[in-house]
Formats: sequence, C-alpha cells, structure tokens
Amino acid sequence: MYILGIETSTKTGSVAVMSEKGVAAQYSLNIEVTHSERLMATVDRVLADTGMTISQLDGFAVAIGPGSFTGLRIGLSTVKGLALAVNKPLVVVPTLLALASNVPYPAYPVCPMLDARKKEVYMALYVFDGSTLRQEMSEAVIPVSQLGNRISGKTIFTGEAAYIHRAELERLFGDQALIAPRSVVLPSAATIAEIGLEMLNSGRQSDPDSLIPLYIRRPEAEVAWEKRAQS
Repeated sequence: MYILGIETSTKTGSVAVMSEKGVAAQYSLNIEVTHSERLMATVDRVLADTGMTISQLDGFAVAIGPGSFTGLRIGLSTVKGLALAVNKPLVVVPTLLALASNVPYPAYPVCPMLDARKKEVYMALYVFDGSTLRQEMSEAVIPVSQLGNRISGKTIFTGEAAYIHRAELERLFGDQALIAPRSVVLPSAATIAEIGLEMLNSGRQSDPDSLIPLYIRRPEAEVAWEKRAQS
C-alpha cells in the first residue's frame, strides 16, 4: 500500500510517499514562498521521482492542525481534491501528534509546541506507554508563561516553538526541561504518512466533505469582523 502524506502546518511544508516498506520519497523546503505556490509542484516532483501517478496511490494523509491557518486550508483542500479525483481514501493526522511521534520511545512525557504568536503556543502532552503514544492533554493554545500550570516533572519539549521560547521554558522548568534536537522539531510528511498508513489499515478513513482544519483558535479575520459588527 502506497500513501501520499502532506504537511503544511508550518512554513516548512513537506510531501512524502510511503509504504509499509518505508519512505519512498520525501521533499521539504523552508522558504518564503506560500504553500499555494509550491505544493502541487512538490507533489508532482515526489511522484515523478518515485515513478508513480496519483491513480497508483492507495490513499492520502494530511496534517489537520493546529498550525498556520492558511497552510492548513491549502493542504486540506489540496488533499480533498486529489482524493476525490481518484476516488481513494483520505485520513487526517493531528499535527501535534505527528510532531510528538518524531521523538522515538520517549522515557518522559512529550510536549509538542507550535508558535501561535502573541507569546502563545499550540501544545498538547503525550506519554509513551511502551507501545504507543497516549495523549494525556488535549490540544490547546495557551500563553507560554502558563505552561508551568499544566505540566510538571521532566518533560521533552519539541517543535520550533521550543526553541523560540527556550529561555522561558528553562526559566519555568529548569533542568526538568529537555529540548528535543533541531532535527526532529518539524512535523514531517513522512510521519504524517506513517501514521496515516496505520489509520488506513485499521479502517479509520475520513469523509472529505465534512473535514475542516483543527484551528484551536479562531482566525484573526473572524474575530476582527465580529468586533466591527458589534461596534
């Protein structure tokens, strides 16, 4: 079974093709170009490099969020279109789960973090139970300064936000804060695809028509419109 994974939650988007045998191809790029300008070209490149066509894929997996509002919309709408075009199943993967999954067999709880701006982060908490990552805390957006109210004990912090707010994490947690290596702090399309494969094999596919991004926080445009309407 071959699956195409797409990750557009952050500026560093990625696309991967994966099967049960491993990653066939993955392409990621961290540049100041929007996902709408490069995503389909990246899909075409990965498929060309693997010698596959869209119709030869067995399914699709995409990061559902949280993350960049625009990036999530682009990734989800693209995968919806591809899945419907070739009538293949689609699964969605929480971005923070994919990010936590980059840390193999963690001995301590893992707190994946994405920058939500305004000194806030999107975060969750996962614990490895010996076989799988179990979610201990649901996705939330909170001020970095309040992390100490949610988390205690030695914790692995991962995600770009762990480096953006590293000084504050070390102030709050001292030597209890373990910062993951930079090589694993980005959600990857390969991880999305790997989790997606497990979901497809267990029959957990999604209905494309009912899917919306997992924003956690309301879009700024929506909040601004509501304020103008009230005034």
